[in-house]
Amino acid sequence: MAAYLSMGEAHRRIADYLSRLDDAISQSDGADLASLLAISSAPASTPLSDALAAFPDFPRLASDRFPHLSDFLPPLLRAIHSHSLRRFGDAYSSFEKAASAFLQEFRNWETPWAMEAMHMVALEIRLLAEKADRELVMSGKNPDKLQAAGSFLMKVFGALAVKGPKRVGALYVTCQLFKIYFRLGTVNLCRSVIRSIETARNFDFEDFPVKDKVTYMYYTGRLEVFNENFLVADQKLTYALMHCNPQSESNLRKILKFLIPVKLSIGVLPRRTLLEKYNLLEYADIVTSLRRGDLRLLKQALDRHEDQLLKCGVYLVLEKLELQVYRRLVKKIHIIQREKEPSKAHQIKLDVLVKTLQWLGITMDVDEVECIMACLIYKNLIKGYFAHKSKVLVLSKQDPFPKLNGKPV
Repeated sequence: MAAYLSMGEAHRRIADYLSRLDDAISQSDGADLASLLAISSAPASTPLSDALAAFPDFPRLASDRFPHLSDFLPPLLRAIHSHSLRRFGDAYSSFEKAASAFLQEFRNWETPWAMEAMHMVALEIRLLAEKADRELVMSGKNPDKLQAAGSFLMKVFGALAVKGPKRVGALYVTCQLFKIYFRLGTVNLCRSVIRSIETARNFDFEDFPVKDKVTYMYYTGRLEVFNENFLVADQKLTYALMHCNPQSESNLRKILKFLIPVKLSIGVLPRRTLLEKYNLLEYADIVTSLRRGDLRLLKQALDRHEDQLLKCGVYLVLEKLELQVYRRLVKKIHIIQREKEPSKAHQIKLDVLVKTLQWLGITMDVDEVECIMACLIYKNLIKGYFAHKSKVLVLSKQDPFPKLNGKPV
C-alpha cells in the first residue's frame, strides 16, 4: 500500500518528471528521453504514478508549464496513470495520442538524435496494445488495439523510410510490425514492408544495427518456412543464428525451433547434443526416424508433440518428412541387398517393402507401396522406374538417392 502523499509532494514529483522530459528534448538527449517514455517496463507503483494518483489535475499542470508540448505531455501522463491503475485500454488510447504528437515533432527534427526514443514509442505502442486487447477479450469486447497499433507503426515507418540518416531506424519498426502481424495472423501484410526494405534505394541492409537485422531475418525466415521455400528460409534463419548474441540462449532457441525443421526438409540432421543444449527434444525422435527410415516412430513423435508443433507452425512441414522416411527405408534395403547380392542391389521387390513396413507396424498392400514409390520418383527423391509386371522397383545405378535440393517434398 502506497504511503500518503501530500499535494505539494505530488506536484513536485510531476513537475520534476516534466522538467526532465523537456530537458531531454531541448538537449537532444535521446537515451534519457527513451527511458522517460518507458511505461510497460515500469512497476505499477512508482514515485510518478503515486503522484499522478494524488494530484488529479496533472493534465492542466503539464499544459500550463510546457504549452509547446501540450499535445504530447497530458496524454502521456494519462497513459502512465491509467497503466498504473491497470486500465490498459485507456492507457493505450492515451499513449497513442501522445505518440502521434511525438511523431509529428520527430518529423520536424532534422537529425536522428531521438531515434532511441522513437523506438521506445514503437515498442510501447505494441506492448500496450497487447495488454489492452487481453483486457478487451476478458470483458467480452472486440480486441482491436493491436490492429490500431499496426496502423500507427506504418506511419512511423513512413517517417523513417526516407532519404537521410533517420532511415537506419526503419528496420526496428519493421520488426515491431512483424510481431504484430504474426500475433494477429495477418502475415500477408508483411510483404509490402519487406518490399520497401529490400527493393527501395533508400536502404542498405548492412547499414542497419545487427540486432535489428537478426530479428528481421528471423521473421522473414519464418515467412519462407510457411511458403515452403526452404532454401531461402535456410539462408535467412542461418544468418539470424550466426549473428545472434551467443549469450542469448532464449533467442537462439527461438531461431533453432524453425531452422531445425528447415534443415530436416533439405536433408540435414542435427546432432542430439544440439537438441539437448537448447531443450528442443521434441525433434529428437523425428531425427531418429529419418536416420532409421522408421515411419512408425515419425508418426508417434508427431502425435506426441502435435499441439506444441501446431502452435509453433511447423507441424505441416514436419508431416511432409514422411516421404523422406520412405526414401531412407528404401536406401537401407538397397544397402542390405548390395551386401548380400551386389548384382541385384538396384532391384527391390515391392513385397520386401510391404513386409518391412509390416514389421514396423504399418499395414499396406503392394499397390499402396507402388503409389508411394512412384511419388518418390516423381519428386526426384529417388531415381529409378517400375517393372510393373514383376512388381519391382529398379533403382538407377548412378546416384539413385540424389541430394535434397530444398524444394517441398
